[in-house]
Amino acid sequence: MANHKSALKRIRQRLKETGRNRNRISRIRTFIKKFTASLGSTEALAAFSSVQSEIQKGVSKGVLHRNAASRKIARLNKILKSAEAK
Repeated sequence: MANHKSALKRIRQRLKETGRNRNRISRIRTFIKKFTASLGSTEALAAFSSVQSEIQKGVSKGVLHRNAASRKIARLNKILKSAEAK
């Protein structure tokens, strides 16, 4: 256990930040699940738009690396295009 005041504060801050990051990642996963569930329906494009927005928010908040986010968006877009072709 930390003894210094500043170390104790860093522990408190880290716990809050970890909670925020977990919430953001969970939210992104939920949007991805909603998108995959909406494939084949008319709201698939709107769901893709919202997923893309959430992933970009994750990048701006520092939860996701921008290349990882780009990769996720590209894969979801590929899934959307293949579902539209069917």
